[in-house]
Amino acid sequence: MVLVHGAFATFVVLGGFLALRWRRLVWLHIPAAAWGVFVEYSGRICPLTPLENALRTRAGEAGYSGDFIQHYLLQALYPAGLQRSTQAVLGTAALAVNLAAYALLFARRSTDRRGPARPAR
Repeated sequence: MVLVHGAFATFVVLGGFLALRWRRLVWLHIPAAAWGVFVEYSGRICPLTPLENALRTRAGEAGYSGDFIQHYLLQALYPAGLQRSTQAVLGTAALAVNLAAYALLFARRSTDRRGPARPAR
């Protein structure tokens, strides 16, 4: 579950750049990115977090001690002392990265539609 959660968070932030290569991914990425930005701005908890914690509890684990992935990835997802102002910065960063990726995507798309440049007469 930790890997799924980390992969989703990474997709939210960087998925727009994947859409530059695979344009059909846009339809999956835009809702994911919107959800991620909404969660950060609203201070809500992603549904994957309680699911992950419930699975940890069922497995008899306590805290975030464990292997490399648990130690580093979980601290990146749930930093100690996470505050609303930090969440707003994270949401803004995710939004800015994705706006940049989609600006590139739309620029490429409009260039593709125009076709090759014609020589001047």
